[in-house]
Amino acid sequence: MIAALITELGPWSWWILGLVFLGLEIVIPGVFLLWIGLAAIVVGAVSIPLWGTAFWGWQVQLLVFAVLAVAMALLGRRLTASSAESDQPMLNRRVEGLVGRTATLEEPIVDGKGRIRLDDTTWIVQGPDLPAGAKVRITTAKAGGLTVERA
Repeated sequence: MIAALITELGPWSWWILGLVFLGLEIVIPGVFLLWIGLAAIVVGAVSIPLWGTAFWGWQVQLLVFAVLAVAMALLGRRLTASSAESDQPMLNRRVEGLVGRTATLEEPIVDGKGRIRLDDTTWIVQGPDLPAGAKVRITTAKAGGLTVERA
């Protein structure tokens, strides 16, 4: 049944497959299916003039489609990776973006541990013993807390 449908549709079956992949790209997140859909559309475009020839059988079409899909996916990955720079490089590394900022101790540093408030968050800090209200500068930031020194 499928073979009869492909034979009846001719090269347009590749166009339909390409449009299906492009439609799935809208539903499934990512950019991968875009390149596979474009590869199917290119095979469909090449198939229009070559459909009646002896060497343009389904095996050759599938081989060309597979090569184009891999090549376009790799090219697309390269194109999208180069434009991945952000105007906010610390967006997903919030803790690292705190280094260099100054704050006031909310709780004194006793035995090397205390608390500061930055923006709307309270942070655990490590550093030399200092009284509450002292100004400190953040020197290093790790997931476990911040290291501070007197500002």
